[in-house]
Amino acid sequence: MKRRNRKGAFTLIEVLLVAGILAVLAAFAIPSLMGQATEAKVKLAEAAIGPNGPISKALKNYKWHMGEYPDTDQGLAALMMTKDEADDERYQGPYLENEEIRDPWQQEYDYKSPGNVHEDGYDLYSFGPNQKDDGGREGSDDIKNWVER
Repeated sequence: MKRRNRKGAFTLIEVLLVAGILAVLAAFAIPSLMGQATEAKVKLAEAAIGPNGPISKALKNYKWHMGEYPDTDQGLAALMMTKDEADDERYQGPYLENEEIRDPWQQEYDYKSPGNVHEDGYDLYSFGPNQKDDGGREGSDDIKNWVER
C-alpha cells in the first residue's frame, strides 16, 4: 500500500465556493452602506445649518455686531472677511475660518437675506443629495433651515 503525500492546499471548488459566498455578502452589504453614507451627509448638512450649527452661529454673531445679517449679495463670504476687508469698525470677524463654505456634496449653500421664508432673517439651504436646486420647495431633497408646514 502506497500512501500519497498530500500537501495542505485548497481545491478549485473550495476557492470558488468561498468567492461566491463573499460576492453574495458584498451584494447585500454595499448598497446598505451606501445608503448610510448619504444619510450621514444629510445629517452633516442639517447640523451645519441648524439653529446651533456653525454657520447659523456665525450669522447670529455677525448680526449681533453689525445689526443685520449679511445681504444676499454679500453672502456667506461676509462671515470670513478680515477686519481690514470689512472696512467697518463694528465688524469683529472673521466669524468662520473656512475659505469656502460648502455642503457635504461640495456645493455652495444657497443663502438669501432677507429670505423668502424668513422675511426678517435669512434662508439657508443645501441642494441635497441630488445636487439640483429645487428652490427648497416642500417635498424636495433640499436641506433647509426652516420647517415645512
